Amino acid sequence: MDQDFIAAALDYHRSPTRGKISVVPTKGLTNQRDLALAYSPGVAAACTAIEKDPAEASELTSRGNLVGVVTNGTAVLGLGNIGPLASKPVMEGKGCLFKKFANIDVFDIELAENDPDKLIEIIAALEPTLGGINLE
Repeated sequence: MDQDFIAAALDYHRSPTRGKISVVPTKGLTNQRDLALAYSPGVAAACTAIEKDPAEASELTSRGNLVGVVTNGTAVLGLGNIGPLASKPVMEGKGCLFKKFANIDVFDIELAENDPDKLIEIIAALEPTLGGINLE
């Protein structure tokens, strides 16, 4: 990569907002009623429904359209073992592709763990949050 392209890529990642992904509400939250429905006391209705029927989580939360893009940074495509923090821009980029081309929301998750058994345990523990997991 030439220096101009590198500078442009760094600027692209910095501005106007740092990074490439964000979390935004799907509801307007424009008044007190909206806030009461989104959080307390209205949120209890969704919690109770999911407790009775866990399948409701896909209808009442973002879980059904939420993928975790997970890495520990040891095998990043084209870059190799760069570690979890340095791999974050790649995972955000994958998140952009999921959103742009499939309208799937993504959390990028970079883990500071190299032990395979511990890594599996950590990733498996994310299951209640995510509808799918993409491993780097």
